[in-house]
Amino acid sequence: MKDRTYPKATVTEKGEKALRGGHPWVYAEEITDISGEYENGGLTDVFNRKGRYLGTGYINDNSKIRVRVISRNANDRFDRDFYARRIRYALEYRRTVMAEDFGCCRLIFGEADMFPGFTVDRFGDILVTQVLSLGTERIKDMLYSLLAQTLEDMGEQISAIYERNDVKIRELEGMEEYKGFYPGKGLRTDLSGMTEITENGIKYSVDYINGQKTGFFLDQKYNRQAIRRIAKGRTVLDCFTHTGAFALNAAAAGAKHVNAVDISADAVEMTRCNAELNGLTGNMEFTKADVFDLLTELYRKGGSPYDFIILDPPAFTKSSSTVKSAERGYKEINLKAMRLLPRGGYLATCSCSHFMTETLFRHMLHDAAQDAGVSLRQIEARRQSPDHPILWNVPETDYLKFYIFQVV
Repeated sequence: MKDRTYPKATVTEKGEKALRGGHPWVYAEEITDISGEYENGGLTDVFNRKGRYLGTGYINDNSKIRVRVISRNANDRFDRDFYARRIRYALEYRRTVMAEDFGCCRLIFGEADMFPGFTVDRFGDILVTQVLSLGTERIKDMLYSLLAQTLEDMGEQISAIYERNDVKIRELEGMEEYKGFYPGKGLRTDLSGMTEITENGIKYSVDYINGQKTGFFLDQKYNRQAIRRIAKGRTVLDCFTHTGAFALNAAAAGAKHVNAVDISADAVEMTRCNAELNGLTGNMEFTKADVFDLLTELYRKGGSPYDFIILDPPAFTKSSSTVKSAERGYKEINLKAMRLLPRGGYLATCSCSHFMTETLFRHMLHDAAQDAGVSLRQIEARRQSPDHPILWNVPETDYLKFYIFQVV
């Protein structure tokens, strides 16, 4: 602990408990004192009230999360070698757990890889990034260089890095919103923004400039694969289809018919294009509709036109203050789907919100089934794919709940 040159932040007992438990965030109200000069986005040491070292992280007065800890080792030197090791660990992990899917996966998953507020998705030779922490923003040039170099050392070539920093949360960190190609050495900046990927044997056109988030939701990769066994020979309704990924997996598995539904005309058109790309339009239809209204109308008409319904809604809540209203939304669509399905039909349902916890989600499903007068026979309970790793001491990394049921 000699010769520490960083400013010193002292935290409350509550802040100390969180850090000792492995959580990397220190909130503003948990800091009692900061000594020494610092710049927002720079590094600071964190100590308890007795002067015991707890970690080092990025400090930012603009953020409610005042310090984002990146190391608990007082001997770490935060130089290029430090970040090179971190990136190598993250990429080697993906190469191991994703195997043949390493070419299309999430390479960096923020705090789960000890890179606060940093997301990197790989679509072949394109990296799409998002930086939501000022500390990471200040060193992104080095991180991008290390990413490209480490991948090259692994025999993987990168053509371009596209930054999707067009999210409002950056304002909370004191940063501007923007998006665009990163003009790094040897990187292209003249691409169209469209690329083609293959997942589970299905081809997709990915719009990484204008698509949601980074252009494609990689976290459902193996959940989409899981519905294939159920979909064969069935009549499938895929709600909130986005780019059509669940619908296409169902069609490719031999579903009798698949209706892909989304309220967005652009999403419906993208799904149609992806179906054409895979030669799957013969047993598919594409519907622009509000899912809530559509399920209501189908139930009103009577009968059971679908024997497999897939619910993959967007996050109905992004804060703890709106969980109750989100729970009502989740219950409404699940209740409608359960009522619409015939006995013996199948339901795949999920939530991608961290705030809609496993306990809340299961409780909601139980209530919906009770109100629908049905029982749920669980087939599978799943999470996000392992390129989005869950750290048990960081609950925010555990966000995706995915269930497959038979309705009996």
